[in-house]
Amino acid sequence: MKRFLIADLHFGHKNIIDYESRPFSTTEEMDKIFIENWNKTISKEDKIFVLGDFAFANATTTKSILEKLNGYKILIMGNHDRGRSVSWWLNSGFNEVSAYPIIVDDFYILSHEPLYINKNMPYANIFGHVHGNPTYQDYSSNSFCVSVERINYTPIDFDEVKRIILSSNTPISIEREDPKE
Repeated sequence: MKRFLIADLHFGHKNIIDYESRPFSTTEEMDKIFIENWNKTISKEDKIFVLGDFAFANATTTKSILEKLNGYKILIMGNHDRGRSVSWWLNSGFNEVSAYPIIVDDFYILSHEPLYINKNMPYANIFGHVHGNPTYQDYSSNSFCVSVERINYTPIDFDEVKRIILSSNTPISIEREDPKE
């Protein structure tokens, strides 16, 4: 079993394509590519942490999307998810849901929005929410953004994130690829 991370998918959200200059013509195209990228990366045995803002859809559509996605799915609710209850998300198909940040491996705080982490604190924050906002660095020695725009619209391996955080003394960036390839 491997673990993965992703944030800010916004399934079914037409306006996010323009807001974030996503390379898709329609929400149907975006959703299809996200499902394909997810399932070619994640096996049924893997675990994935979704760090908020999963879908802008009704219960039937959200459930249909979640049924297509591989893995054991954990949602850490984002600002756009909070209009629905934890039980709504569980009934839609998430295996676990948290309305609050969680700590994994005693060191990594997984949250939707970035948290202030002092360099002297014994934690690193993995977050979403900021999408492509240039105010926030992609990665540093105590933070890592997994908004889809920053990880090629594909879940990223948690071990890779940990390696980058632990080996990083200065901010770094990854090459962006065409998500349709």
